Amino acid sequence: MDFMSRLEIVLSLILLVSLGINVILFVYSRNVAQKLVIISAEIDDMRAAAASFASHVKAVYELEMFYGDQTLQALMDHARSFREYMEEFDIIYIPEEEESDEAPQIEEI
Repeated sequence: MDFMSRLEIVLSLILLVSLGINVILFVYSRNVAQKLVIISAEIDDMRAAAASFASHVKAVYELEMFYGDQTLQALMDHARSFREYMEEFDIIYIPEEEESDEAPQIEEI
């Protein structure tokens, strides 16, 4: 075999290995992206549930029967702090375009 045919064989093998690695990386990246989309949706659902819970506690607290109850006040404070904690995840998982278009308006507790 002469020098060019060896070079062609080596370059062909390098090309095949490179293509294989690229295909594996593409499939892996796609799977990771799909998992991140699922996690983002779950966090959004959890945030909505926390906001709903906070609104419910606020409504109960404002009832005349329970107004001023320290236990409900502590529960409201806890719901507020939990909602603020969940808002930290919005920055990470919700893209800015989505956040401005689709973010539900959450009333202050």
